[in-house]
Amino acid sequence: MYLKKISLFNYKNFSEANFDFDTKINCFVGKNGVGKTNVLDAIYHLSYGKSYFNPLAVQNIKHGEEFFVIDGEFEKSERVEQIVCSLKKGQKKILKRNSKQYEKFSDHIGFIPLVIISPADRDLIVEGSETRRKFMDSVISQLDSNYLQQLIQYQKIISQRNALLKYFALNHVFETDTLNIYNEQLNSLGQSIFEKRKSFIADFIPIFNKHHQTITDSKETVQLVYESNLHEKDLLTLLQENINKDRILHYTSVGIHKDDLSFEIDHYSIKKFGSQGQQKSFLIALKLAQFEFVKKQSGENPILLFDDIFDKLDESRVEKIVEMVNNETFGQLFISDTHPERTEAIIKSTHQSYKMFNL
Repeated sequence: MYLKKISLFNYKNFSEANFDFDTKINCFVGKNGVGKTNVLDAIYHLSYGKSYFNPLAVQNIKHGEEFFVIDGEFEKSERVEQIVCSLKKGQKKILKRNSKQYEKFSDHIGFIPLVIISPADRDLIVEGSETRRKFMDSVISQLDSNYLQQLIQYQKIISQRNALLKYFALNHVFETDTLNIYNEQLNSLGQSIFEKRKSFIADFIPIFNKHHQTITDSKETVQLVYESNLHEKDLLTLLQENINKDRILHYTSVGIHKDDLSFEIDHYSIKKFGSQGQQKSFLIALKLAQFEFVKKQSGENPILLFDDIFDKLDESRVEKIVEMVNNETFGQLFISDTHPERTEAIIKSTHQSYKMFNL
């Protein structure tokens, strides 16, 4: 599978732009602010139906314009697949495959497997648990549509339960029977989601460790730890035990929506004790493991986006990544960089076909 071409209309800093791509390596080079990352984000948009960098969809429309359109043509299983994502101010975003509109964006997730590696990934370390849960959920969801539907349903019921807790507090009432209905629904969905996350992490950790050892020459020891209340007790018990706390807080304080992934180096928090280089290596290993995991499970090479990947990495670590490209581990690559000569020298060493786009 690969992206043949893409057209952008009023997307971020582009009024109109068209790109025809190489099946292997495509490099966007130029100074900061010219739109290199924006092209990568447009490609990401076609896979996930949303921006990787800006959750407010309307802010992806070019200033002064009323809409944006991203039109991409892929080759997948010897078929041409046209994916179009568009948004007009004041209206819902539209996602189409071969001119047919998706009723639910979630139905598209996994159709175009894609992994992005970006400096913005540092949010996985510095931000709260929600960011790391989203990473975990996005990997599983690309391969398990049922998981994604369970997750959507779980979040819906959590919102309803939280609204009920607020209603109880405002009206000085409490109805155990009504609350129990939500508890039982959450327990069923939450246990299933927890088991899938636990299974995913068990399969993912060896792949992650392998990539990290390759990048660092096995000089560092890191850990990925799945943290969840459900390791100790089932969700129904937890909800019942924490009801008084929930009534005071007016929201649901326990459940899989509170899970986290702990990122550690030598069993200490990498956020507090890891150097910038160590954090970068950790994140790249994490994303390369995501790539390999999705590749193994889906049976096809995901598209891989490298956004400014050579920034803050020493030469030896860059060479380790280039070796993976040379071994044809990857399918189609998109790279952005500020140094055309450096990029081209690295890409030439892979002996793969490539295209350079000067923006």
